[in-house]
Amino acid sequence: MSRRRTLGTKKKIALLVSAATVAGGGAFVMASTSNAAPTPKSASESTVCLGLATALGNNQKFIADQRANPDAQSEARIANREAVVAEIKRKQEASGCAVGESAQDSQTAQPSQPAQSAQPPAASAQPSQPVASAPAGDAGGGAAASGQQVCNGSTVTLSGEGGAPAASSNQFPAGTKLKVTNLDNDKSTTVEVTSVSGSCALLNNAAFEQVREPGKFLIRRALIEKVG
Repeated sequence: MSRRRTLGTKKKIALLVSAATVAGGGAFVMASTSNAAPTPKSASESTVCLGLATALGNNQKFIADQRANPDAQSEARIANREAVVAEIKRKQEASGCAVGESAQDSQTAQPSQPAQSAQPPAASAQPSQPVASAPAGDAGGGAAASGQQVCNGSTVTLSGEGGAPAASSNQFPAGTKLKVTNLDNDKSTTVEVTSVSGSCALLNNAAFEQVREPGKFLIRRALIEKVG
């Protein structure tokens, strides 16, 4: 009788251990599910992700343009921009954004320009106004006068490059000075164009830090002026 009781006790212990193991396994599965990595955010869901996607798109466009129209310096420029692209992708991952998502600068979509182009017939009686308005509406602005607003309708993002505060542009030659104002916080910086980019005006990391809002990589409402 004692042997049977002993065996019965052992079986009960074994069953209890098995049940605990199963329960523990279920808890582990639930914990694993709850700790799963969150779905990366897209540019349409986050201003931070949109800024990084825009910066990535601008740099990728610049690389594509350099490869399509190479010159003696293209190889070095492409190598530099590829390093910048890698850094932006690291920032996308760290910010919980979809890595590799890119978006082109909104400069091409300028709502104010169609209205301006429709005005000349009505203003034909005043020949001095069309002449004055043409440079102001010029997104390129290479020939814009000092103190004139340029890059109308363009957002501003970072190029991802290091170094002292500076800008890069596909419209202004090296040495041009631009004043960039973030209209959302009234911060501004005056920088010199030092290199070519795929957008009207891109700020490097140091310059962008001077005008950015905390946690954002895109300036939607920007005033850009050529000051030198």
